[in-house]
Amino acid sequence: MDTRKITAALCYFSIFFAGFLIPAVVYFISNDYEVRQHAKKALISHILPFFSLFLLLIIWLAAPTFTGLFLFGVLVAILYGLVIVYNVVKGIQVLLER
Repeated sequence: MDTRKITAALCYFSIFFAGFLIPAVVYFISNDYEVRQHAKKALISHILPFFSLFLLLIIWLAAPTFTGLFLFGVLVAILYGLVIVYNVVKGIQVLLER
């Protein structure tokens, strides 16, 4: 297996164990254009839920009811679930590329 593919896939799979630390390190250390692009995409996909979390928190603070809190929790759970699925799919795609 190619080291570039493993490194790029590791950036996506790091959502399970190192958050956005590994993609950031790989982005700044790697000299390979393709690996840097995958690291950048993984980093954005790891950071995006945190920005969305702040947006959803502001929405909940505007209407602080139990229904708003429940809806807030459901939306955050769905968003994080989608990000995890996206990263797993992209990591597998990178490993299967020729």
